[in-house]
Amino acid sequence: MLGLSVPITPEDIAEAEDIDFGQEKEYWNTYKLKDGSTLMVKLVLVGVKRLKKWQPDGTPVYLINSQNVMRVTDVPKELRGKPVKETTFKPV
Repeated sequence: MLGLSVPITPEDIAEAEDIDFGQEKEYWNTYKLKDGSTLMVKLVLVGVKRLKKWQPDGTPVYLINSQNVMRVTDVPKELRGKPVKETTFKPV
């Protein structure tokens, strides 16, 4: 429900319960940029906490920890830099 907000204090977060979760689906949002590149972005859930607070409609308040993952594809040749022959990244 949009437009509902509940004040959250550091104490609320300290008392929150960690909630286990499993991935069902993760979708990429795809955007065509004006420079011709395609930007792909998705939110990846890392953690969930349920607070001991509720929205006015009775819905429990959750906090999430997430990461944004981004890929760029279809970059026009004129925007590409010169490839680096050797990388400093070494797989473990």
